[in-house]
Amino acid sequence: MNDIIDFLSQPWPWWVAGPVISLLMFSLIYFGNSFGFSANFRNICSILGAGKSCDYFDFDWKKQVWNLVFAVGAILGGFIASQYLTSDMAIQLSEATVTELQDFGIENPGADIVPMSIFNFESLLTLKGFVFIVLGGFFVGFGTRYAGGCTSGHAISGLSDLQPASLIAVVGFFIGGLSITYFVLPYLLPL
Repeated sequence: MNDIIDFLSQPWPWWVAGPVISLLMFSLIYFGNSFGFSANFRNICSILGAGKSCDYFDFDWKKQVWNLVFAVGAILGGFIASQYLTSDMAIQLSEATVTELQDFGIENPGADIVPMSIFNFESLLTLKGFVFIVLGGFFVGFGTRYAGGCTSGHAISGLSDLQPASLIAVVGFFIGGLSITYFVLPYLLPL
């Protein structure tokens, strides 16, 4: 049993994960569905009755039950992985990255998936926490709605379906991410 847990707690190699994602995408396209995690927010709002006051949420959410099941599975899978399959090893970062993050005031870079000095409930009441958690969350939500989907929906499903709009969106995601990383983040981290 320990061998299975050790195997599952390691990242899967590309030659296993890639074909599994491809099989999933071909199955979705075959059955006329498209993958996108952010679509579940629309489904949940529709279930809760938002369609009575907004036409955007007025649709038959029952046709999207498979996507809600996927969302629940992702949440449960994330919980199981974090509680039972997580390695105690620190995330492997280059020395240059560790030094740069420490210069910006990040404590123990690589000790956790995200810097706990920024992403915790106590820092929510600070300017840095508000900018990263609240304002950043708003921009992610706004961008998802404005782009007509999330990064997984466009990059995995949209590109698999050869949609030009998804290609433009993915290029935009990379340009935006690199721009923020190099031109904005160095000014936000020292706050």
